[in-house]
Amino acid sequence: MFKSFFPNPKRFFLSVVLWFFINLALWFFADGKQWGEYLGFPQGYAEAELAINISRFWSPQFLWFYLWFLVATALFALFWKIKSDNPWQRWSVWGSAFILFNIWLTVQVSVAVNAWYVPFWDSIQQILNSGGGEVDKLYAESWTFISLASISVTSGVISAFFTSHYIFRWRTAMNEYYVQHWEKLRHIEGASQRVQEDTMRFATIVEDLGVELVRAVLMLIAFLPLLFVLSAKVPVLPFIGELQYSLVWAAIGWAVFGTVLLMVVGMKLPGLEFNNQKVEAAYRKELVYGEDHENRAQPATLKQLFKNIRANYFKLYFHYAYFNLFARWYGQLDNLYMLFVLFPAIAAGLLTLGLIQQIMGVFNRVRESFQYLVSSWKTIIELLSIRKRLKAFESILEK
Repeated sequence: MFKSFFPNPKRFFLSVVLWFFINLALWFFADGKQWGEYLGFPQGYAEAELAINISRFWSPQFLWFYLWFLVATALFALFWKIKSDNPWQRWSVWGSAFILFNIWLTVQVSVAVNAWYVPFWDSIQQILNSGGGEVDKLYAESWTFISLASISVTSGVISAFFTSHYIFRWRTAMNEYYVQHWEKLRHIEGASQRVQEDTMRFATIVEDLGVELVRAVLMLIAFLPLLFVLSAKVPVLPFIGELQYSLVWAAIGWAVFGTVLLMVVGMKLPGLEFNNQKVEAAYRKELVYGEDHENRAQPATLKQLFKNIRANYFKLYFHYAYFNLFARWYGQLDNLYMLFVLFPAIAAGLLTLGLIQQIMGVFNRVRESFQYLVSSWKTIIELLSIRKRLKAFESILEK
């Protein structure tokens, strides 16, 4: 699944994590974001306040990050070029880096839009309080939003196009690997489905989950410090009272509750999904044999095989029923939770309309990042069942 596309997967992914944290430490704790001054960037550029418009994306701070990211990726790619001769590592290394950069760019757009909330909504509040005002400022702020959104839309389209090719290359790598060993694998039940269908689904789901995980981590890096600062504006939580870093604790507590809840109520689903594919494959295989052999696919045999399918589907329906019940109730309460947390501060008159919008934006980003498992649990269930099938498939080669 992985070694066909990535060079030495275990060491590769460990090196990715290690290299990520090394760069993170250099950037934030070793003042790496200020090293651009040695290359001629303006003095104090790293501490300069960023504009709340599209020009922030070619400010010295951003230009220095672009250069840093390119050099860090080149060094990492050079290391694996020396260490491995995997034919697909240009896609797996440089392609993954490009996807990572696009995720970072969309996160930065979210940060800029969140900063834009305050002047825009405060302008609306001032106009409403004064009984009227100039509309030109609202038009100007709206244009700022459109320009920021244009970066997100363009980056998203490019990323989606590139990711489609990336996933198909991964599928191609797995397909070539399994076809190369087809003589050893062809006798396994459902072998054709695993090579033709499971490889594509596995690559697609892993890529989707990986992108969302990286986005969640980058969102936390970008928005969690803001939430610590904004917590001072909301000193009191409902039913709890005064609490330092109130918004941070509120986001973590709610996300942990939802994650544990859905993991507990959905613990049986991965096994049932795996069994579902097994019984479907057995039924399909018997029908295929029946096309060429008169003594196969007899009514009694097909009836028993379909009975197994029916039993497993009915179990799935039952377990998904109560899983969906808990998931949907959690989702509905989630819509109200943020406002519920802000009720005491709103009642005390501590917040403006712009500040409420900014806090809600930051809080929702942090909460959604902590809720990665909650939002992805159904997809993870599907991935676990596919992985179990492909792992059983590959065990023949390992033996």
